[in-house]
Amino acid sequence: MKDNLQKLWTALDTKKGHDLSMIIGLDGFVDEIVHLVDKRQDFENFTRIPTLADLGGRISRAAGLSTNIEMVPVQLKLGGNGPILSNALLEYGVKLTYIGALGIPVHSVFENMEKKAEKIYSLCGPGHTHALEFDDGKLLMGKITILNEVTWDRFKEVVGSPKAIAAMIDKIDLFGMENWTMVPYMSQIWEGLIDEVLPLMANRAVKPLAFFDLADPEKRTKEDILAAMKLIGKFESKFRAVLGLNEKELYEIAEVFGIKADGLKNTTIATYKALGIYCLVVHPVKEACCCIDGEYYEVQGPYCEKPVLTTGAGDNFNTGFCLGQALGLDPTESITLGVCTSGFYVRNAKSPTYADVMDFAKTWAENGTI
Repeated sequence: MKDNLQKLWTALDTKKGHDLSMIIGLDGFVDEIVHLVDKRQDFENFTRIPTLADLGGRISRAAGLSTNIEMVPVQLKLGGNGPILSNALLEYGVKLTYIGALGIPVHSVFENMEKKAEKIYSLCGPGHTHALEFDDGKLLMGKITILNEVTWDRFKEVVGSPKAIAAMIDKIDLFGMENWTMVPYMSQIWEGLIDEVLPLMANRAVKPLAFFDLADPEKRTKEDILAAMKLIGKFESKFRAVLGLNEKELYEIAEVFGIKADGLKNTTIATYKALGIYCLVVHPVKEACCCIDGEYYEVQGPYCEKPVLTTGAGDNFNTGFCLGQALGLDPTESITLGVCTSGFYVRNAKSPTYADVMDFAKTWAENGTI
């Protein structure tokens, strides 16, 4: 891993002052980070329920009876895959336009993002998530009805005609379309882009990247998921399509393709072949991998046993990976930048700058741990 880290900071050092431009969308949430009380010492001090398994046990023991679980708000922050990805990209100095559900007027949690972005197109109000944080993961409980207003017609009403949208995309390095699972009409928006916008786009020598994040598709039907995978493949005509998954999502997508789970590497390779796109990138908790141009790459991650914040860790990994790809880094450098970005985030509850991530990589390389 030390060699990978050294390669990364050497590569990043040559990319300072980059001039990347991206469009990201389409969701938006107000995230309320919450801890659950296990035992209270007094009205100010308590120990929290440490793991999802502990919460599950408490709920199971209440079956047929009842129970009361106290939620303690820890932080109110911007949320949604698109905004968290965007916020992290802005820390890296990307010129960014956001299209999504940020509120009309824009909700206060997105104000700082709005100030830094080149342009904001808000389609409707944001959803709301109670993000229950544990040492071994998180439980996201979302209210998403408002996202029914994120439609292709609303997209065109706010952003512009297909010709205007095509002209915007022709100037960017990456178009990110996040949270397919919770944006009910995302597939219809993709169809609108494919049918009305892609034919109007220029044929560039180096295609821009299109990054997709499904965001836990377990509740969607097999038919919906397969249809969405086919739509992602159609973006290959004008983009290099990238699908980002966590480990749970990888096995879910493999299953809908009829692929039997066979470990991280074999399942990733088989799913990549079924998708027929430029790149599949997967971020389990302790490592990360990707397939690009038919080749498989994997690196170890800086596992954190006691994270300060996990909500948004995957989006920060995606930020690092997407940035690496947009900068022209090789696959190993890109996934290394991904794990360093998320590794910094879970330890510091904020996204890193270039200086932060380079210091993080150097410390990890020098100490063999972080």
